[in-house]
Amino acid sequence: MMANALVRCGYFALAATARRSVLLLGLLVACSYAAPAGAQAIISNGGIALGVDSLGQLNVPDGTGGVFLTPTNSGSVGLYSFALDADATSPGCLCEGFGISANGVSGFADNAAGTAGLTSVSFGSTASTATAVAELSALPGFTVTQFYHPSASPDLFIDEVALTNGTGSAVSDVRYNRTMDWDIPPTTFDEFVTLQGWPATALLNSGDDGFQSPDPLVASDIFCGGVANANFTDAGPCDHGARFTFGFGGLAAGGTKSFSIFYGASLSEAAALTALGTVGAEVYSLGQCHTGVVIGCDATVGTPSTFIFGFAGVGGTALPPPDPPVSSAVPEPSSLILMGSGLLAAVRYRRRQSSK
Repeated sequence: MMANALVRCGYFALAATARRSVLLLGLLVACSYAAPAGAQAIISNGGIALGVDSLGQLNVPDGTGGVFLTPTNSGSVGLYSFALDADATSPGCLCEGFGISANGVSGFADNAAGTAGLTSVSFGSTASTATAVAELSALPGFTVTQFYHPSASPDLFIDEVALTNGTGSAVSDVRYNRTMDWDIPPTTFDEFVTLQGWPATALLNSGDDGFQSPDPLVASDIFCGGVANANFTDAGPCDHGARFTFGFGGLAAGGTKSFSIFYGASLSEAAALTALGTVGAEVYSLGQCHTGVVIGCDATVGTPSTFIFGFAGVGGTALPPPDPPVSSAVPEPSSLILMGSGLLAAVRYRRRQSSK
C-alpha cells in the first residue's frame, strides 16, 4: 500500500498515486460517520482531549456535545493537545479505529477505513469519561467494553478494554486490533514514528500502515520506513502511523479478557516515556514532528511534543516507573527544637550513667 493507495472516507474512496496530495486537495470532502445523537463525546483532563465515537473508535466533529476546541489543523477531534492546540489523529482522514474477532469472524470501526460487523449496545459519557459497548453482529453476546477516563499520568488517557464472552459457549482465537494514522503537528502528514514492545506474548503482528482497516483477521502492513512485526525507532519522515493486533487465545463462556490502551502527549520524548512508565505500558508507539522543517521540531528529543499510543496487560515487559521525587524539605523550627531536646537528654543520661 505505497503508491496507488486507496484512501477511504466511510464508503467513499479515491485511488491516488500520492496520498498526501489527495488529502490536501481531494479530501476536503467531509469524512463523517453517522452516529445517533448523543452517541459521541469529546472528553478532557485539561491537558489532553479525546473525541470518542459511538462504537469506541476515535475522531468526532469539533463541537460534539457543545465542546469546541477549534484545533488549528483539523475540524475534528481525535487525540488533541491543549499545549499545541492541535490534533494528532483527525487531520486529512479520520483514520483511527479498532476491531475484534472470535471464532474466525470479525467486526471493526474506523471512520475512514469503514465500519462493519459491529452492533452498538450502549454509549455514555461525562466531561472526562466515555464508555462504549459494542457486540459482534455475527456472534451475539461477544462484546467489547471500552471505558475512557484520565489515567495516573496527566499526559495520558486510559481506555480500559474488556472482551466478554456472553455467547453461552466457549469461543476460540480472540483478537483485538487498534490502528491509527499519526498526523503530528506542526508538520502534519510528515512525522517520525517509533514502535516498541516486541516480543509481548499477546502481540500477533504490527506495522506502521495507519490507513489499513482495523480488522484483526488482516495482517499488518508496513507503509514507509517501518518494520513489520519488530521494534523500530524514528522511522520516517513520512505520513504513517501504528497498527497492533493482539491475540488472547480462547475464552470460556462467561469469561472476560481485560487490558488497557493509552492515548496522550508529552512535551518531550523523555516525558512521554516517564508517562508510559507511570502507567506500566508494555507496548507503544510514539509520533513526533519532522526534524528541521519547523523551528523546534526535533524527533530525537521529541519537542515540541511527543504523542503517545500504548498498551498494558498484553504480556510484555512494563516500562520502569519513574524514580520517586527526592525530598528537599528543610525541617521546621519546631522539629529542630524537638531534635535538640532529644540530643540534650541523651547527653545528660550518659553523664549520669558515667558518674555512677
